[in-house]
Amino acid sequence: MISTPFDYKAFLNTCPKNSGVYMMRDLDLKIIYVGKAKNLKNRLSSYFRSKQQSPKTTVLITHIHIIDITITPTETDALILENNLIKQHKPRYNVRLIDDKSYPYIHLSKHLYPKLSSYRGGRKLAGTLFGPYPSSQAVRDTLEMMMQIFKVRQCEDAFFSNRSRPCLQFQIKRCSAPCTSEISQADYAEDVLRASEFLHGKSSAVLDDLILKMAQASTSLAFENAAKYRDQITQIRKIQSNNAIEGNINSLDIFALHLEASIACIALLSFRDGRLLGAKNYFPVIYPTELKENILNAFISQFYGEQRLPPAQIVLDHNIDDLDFLSTYLSNLSGRKVTILFQVKAQKNRFRNMAKENALQAIKVKLAGKASISARLSDLQKVLRCANPIKRIECFDISHTFGERTVASNVVFTQEGLSKTNYRRFNIEGITGGDDYAAMRQALTRRFRKFALDTNNIDFQHIDNADTKSRDLGDMPDMVLIDGGRNQLQIGIDVLQNLKIENIALIGVAKGEGRKSGLETLWIAGQETPLLIANDSPAFHLILQIRDEAHRFAIEGHRARRDKARRRSILEDIPGIGEKRRQALLTNFGGLGGLKQASIEDIAKISGISDVIATLIFQSLKGIETFIE
Repeated sequence: MISTPFDYKAFLNTCPKNSGVYMMRDLDLKIIYVGKAKNLKNRLSSYFRSKQQSPKTTVLITHIHIIDITITPTETDALILENNLIKQHKPRYNVRLIDDKSYPYIHLSKHLYPKLSSYRGGRKLAGTLFGPYPSSQAVRDTLEMMMQIFKVRQCEDAFFSNRSRPCLQFQIKRCSAPCTSEISQADYAEDVLRASEFLHGKSSAVLDDLILKMAQASTSLAFENAAKYRDQITQIRKIQSNNAIEGNINSLDIFALHLEASIACIALLSFRDGRLLGAKNYFPVIYPTELKENILNAFISQFYGEQRLPPAQIVLDHNIDDLDFLSTYLSNLSGRKVTILFQVKAQKNRFRNMAKENALQAIKVKLAGKASISARLSDLQKVLRCANPIKRIECFDISHTFGERTVASNVVFTQEGLSKTNYRRFNIEGITGGDDYAAMRQALTRRFRKFALDTNNIDFQHIDNADTKSRDLGDMPDMVLIDGGRNQLQIGIDVLQNLKIENIALIGVAKGEGRKSGLETLWIAGQETPLLIANDSPAFHLILQIRDEAHRFAIEGHRARRDKARRRSILEDIPGIGEKRRQALLTNFGGLGGLKQASIEDIAKISGISDVIATLIFQSLKGIETFIE
């Protein structure tokens, strides 16, 4: 098939202004993107109108061969159709929710002796549904709690109907055995009512009722019943003490998004009827340069549906586009007003921070997984066409503030993941401030000096004492990543050539347009053109993860060194002033400010301070050049 450029002008001339859905197809007529619009013509024109497009859009429009449109009665209908098409076709450039299962619920049946069970499916079911819960584990934990406190049966109807004696659950006090009339119908109905109220979040009301029942049983000398109520009270109070949000938050979902190494994680905390039901992490499929607000918007649009209705409130960790429209859509879906917030305070903000922490930790775990590490290393080996497996990768980065207190980081990635015990930093000295090339040269030389085959012609100036000791600097890496473009890469090439070190693959990781993650260019030593690698590939994710870690480690080291220097007292640079004399001076004059106002005679009055040292202190504090014979 011959590729011809998409004639967007002719297409837009015939494009309607109705609401609807558009499907962009590539040369093979495969759907690569699905979108919705209130005004199709205006929305589609925006793709071709401006040159200042996002990187994702810039790439997307180069693959368009044809655009199909479907007109819908309303924008809400367009959103529903868009979600269905995304789930069906899984377009490459759309955010896609992988886990499309409905929420699990707890179901209370309408039998003479009702039972509690887990349920997943349509909401048109006889009985009462509690939830939804974020995961099956949350349902199992809640059912276990119900057995311990209220002893409502959870067995199947066939099992219940054919019992002649109580089962093991009765023996271990997790069921009241209504199947063999070990409990009266009235008492069982009372337990069911309390369990239902508890699942509705009314634990305080249940607790008050149980306290009253216990008092009445004690008064009437029904001590066995009083003990039963006492045990239930104890268990409910224990649950309340572990549930800090009891009674303060009604129905609420909290979403937090974290992006790292082109992987997105959305953490969800679900609250229903005043109780935290649980948490779950989702990893939607995204295009590497997708904006955070677009990811969260698309995720929430797909997340809720007829089988998974939204709560009254939704809290996000940042603002998104079309917030009002999304709120209206979810309100229509659930049949009640749904409010979406991203500015919250106090308790909701604390739980939102908890969700953020969950998302961050989930990505760390995912990146550290052995299967993930193996797959990414294998993909990198394939991309680079390495004959041998890649076992050790090191990455170098430079950090400083306008040339002040330059620090170079060296992080290590092995087949076990990030090897933090092998990380190191180099304090860079003896270079012109802000000269990143010189800083990189010094860091690489200090790191690989011990592997040099010939050191006769190598300048080791400014190599600190720690580097001259015979300490273990780890094994030789198979690959070295350098944060920077072709010039920084050339520094690495020069250093290894001078040290006569071979068999190390060198890669420069140059920042992309606008310094946006996912648009980096990779340069390989010995090649005149950048490495062609898909920015959604496991190999690319691995390189970004290691580069980002080196960047973080360098910044952390630089800030610590800079802050230490700024906290350093000027007295520490004066010869003859040790810690005891420094402490005596600062104590007697009430700090450095008072000492600066003192005369030489006043300083000399301090015990242990001679006239010569007093003069030296005075002149140093005043900035006067001092000569001592």
